[in-house]
Amino acid sequence: MIRRLDDIIDCVDSATQRMMLYEIVTIRPEFHKFTEVLIKATTGIDGAIRSLRDLKHGEKAIETWCAAIYSAEKESDDILRAALAKLFNEEKEAILVLKWKGIFERLEKAADRCEEVANIVEGIVIEAS
Repeated sequence: MIRRLDDIIDCVDSATQRMMLYEIVTIRPEFHKFTEVLIKATTGIDGAIRSLRDLKHGEKAIETWCAAIYSAEKESDDILRAALAKLFNEEKEAILVLKWKGIFERLEKAADRCEEVANIVEGIVIEAS
């Protein structure tokens, strides 16, 4: 689980490092959507992990938190598809397309890693029952 948590941080860091490297000055609205989804997913991770402290009484809470994480990950998939479609259809500068595509893909990968953490947490619950 620690490795997946570290992967989440690495993906977000990679996206922000790319933004600095690419000298991005104008933020696309899809970036804000990704950040909102990642906040939802990481809040779910926090809640699920905290609920592990009391598995006897926290199983329902863990299920609810994990469902929120899965929902956020699905939302990130939808955002990525829409963001790439919009990017390829509207952006005229090929270099900007490549830059934003890489950033969006890193953010979506962070959401994927959140889902993997939820899978691990649910596995812990199953093992403990």
